[in-house]
Amino acid sequence: MSVPAIPFPCPPLLGGFAFQDAPLDRADPLRDDPDALRRHWPDARLLVLDAQGRLAADAQGAALLLRGADVGGGPGTAVFLGLDGGGQAWFALEAGTLPAVAAGQWIDLRRAAALWPAAEAGAFAYARGMLYWHARNRYCGVCGGGVQFRRAGFVGHCAQCGNDHYPRVDPAVIMAVGDGERLLLGRQAGWAPRRWSVLAGFIEPGESPEQAVVREVHEETGVRVRACRYLGAQPWPFPGALMLGYQAFAEADPPRVSGELEEARWFTREEVGQALARDERAADGPLLAPSISIAHALIARWHAGEDASVTPA
Repeated sequence: MSVPAIPFPCPPLLGGFAFQDAPLDRADPLRDDPDALRRHWPDARLLVLDAQGRLAADAQGAALLLRGADVGGGPGTAVFLGLDGGGQAWFALEAGTLPAVAAGQWIDLRRAAALWPAAEAGAFAYARGMLYWHARNRYCGVCGGGVQFRRAGFVGHCAQCGNDHYPRVDPAVIMAVGDGERLLLGRQAGWAPRRWSVLAGFIEPGESPEQAVVREVHEETGVRVRACRYLGAQPWPFPGALMLGYQAFAEADPPRVSGELEEARWFTREEVGQALARDERAADGPLLAPSISIAHALIARWHAGEDASVTPA
């Protein structure tokens, strides 16, 4: 599988995690041009996902890319994802809309993100997010009428009341909270044993991301954030979040958990360094968020002491 990445003109301060590269030019005008999409279809690349959001792959774990000509017909209900750097169209479609797909295996997005080049994993994430939205928006949230997808899959139109529905993501903040010497980490009860990560939470209506940083940290741990700075974002299609990464400075309050977390505590720079170096197969000691996540990048940046300046929260 080869997806030429599209140059990104606004590099963020934080990088090194999955789903950050732009694998495709989304080519918005083509969504209103069914004739052009039909012309692209025979040579188009097709990402086929099953009902669990897994991608059809070959026996070696590489994406099983069909061509439009292999399937025949036209785009139909396939979602137009965009054009790669070579001008080739890419579509996503559900396996149930095709005859039996001869997949060697069905690969999960987390596994793909850990094994594939960044652009390939980004195309998979994009396809998964769109098909997840389709699967959960078959009926209008206003009147309950059936939804028909238009604009190559990017608008859900209710034939009964006429309302249009659009793809959505849920913004969340994720923050490396330090007190100058230590990093605040927490763990949820459902996580694997010894797993720790930075704090995170969804932004609520009427709230800015910076306000959400302050509120979430205080709600989950009782720690008071005094300043924060935005560093970068990660689409997180599990199923449809957008993680906004922040560095935050807080008072050295003793953490107190209140139900959202099982435990929270301050880690020294030495402890964080040991955890970053620890292999997942280690028999003991804290384990951190996996390397595909922005959480891991935030922790590594804090440990390195990079750019400690923050702005008032």
